[in-house]
Amino acid sequence: MRAVIQRVSKSQVDVNGETIGSIGKGLLVLLGVEKGDGKSDFDYVLGKTLGLRIFEDDDGKMNLSATQVGAELLVISQFTLLGDVRKGRRPAFTAAEDPSIAEPTYLRFVEAARASGLKVQTGIFGADMKVHLLNDGPVTILLDSKKTF
Repeated sequence: MRAVIQRVSKSQVDVNGETIGSIGKGLLVLLGVEKGDGKSDFDYVLGKTLGLRIFEDDDGKMNLSATQVGAELLVISQFTLLGDVRKGRRPAFTAAEDPSIAEPTYLRFVEAARASGLKVQTGIFGADMKVHLLNDGPVTILLDSKKTF
């Protein structure tokens, strides 16, 4: 499982010109489900997303997590995170999980994030989305459950 985590001042997602999700201070989470992802992959990415200490404390040091600051999350499914560009110039998406498995995994991630007590907004799985963000910092972190060494 891969995720790109961006600390944002605000973010929103539009589908067909209509805003369907928006947040203030928090995290934009672009989430890609990979073939073979299991419970350990899910738990790793969820735990890191909620626990990353990338929000500033009173001394201006990145020392606080999303749960500690009551951050909001905007979670967007993004299979293109699994694109393989090692050969040629066109990404191969063969590592991306089939939508029939990826969508329930994505929805489970959203529900688990909500269970943490944070406000969580979403996009629409498989839709053509326009994601707007104001990156704060900028702070952008890449998570890959297969590279946990």
